[in-house]
Amino acid sequence: MSQAKTLRAAVAAHNEARRGQLMVAACPSRAVLSHVTSRWGVLVLVILLDGMHRFSELRREAGGVSEKMLAQTLDALVGDGFVLRYAHPVIPPRVEYSLTPMGRELAERLAVLVDWIEENYPRIADARAQAEAA
Repeated sequence: MSQAKTLRAAVAAHNEARRGQLMVAACPSRAVLSHVTSRWGVLVLVILLDGMHRFSELRREAGGVSEKMLAQTLDALVGDGFVLRYAHPVIPPRVEYSLTPMGRELAERLAVLVDWIEENYPRIADARAQAEAA
């Protein structure tokens, strides 16, 4: 085997070993899944597809999120590398949030799910009504 092929195989094996395994109970990637798929995580990521937003703008657009939950959600998404937090050096303090390239990739995929739910909500509501009636 050539040296280049050996190196590529070693890199592939290393990347496979580092890959998350969501079906394994103790896998730390489950925390990321929780952050991304939480109600507020999905909404924040999709809102940020429009560009940079201040905390108050995110809170207003996400409708119904408390300051505490939004702060926790943003901290988790920043920690996971999906969102950038930029604190302007001004008084009063001004903080803005935007997507990282990885966050944009994720948010674009979530936007498809959000669109599907919105488009299919009448069908979902009908199914719920039938389940309640049964």
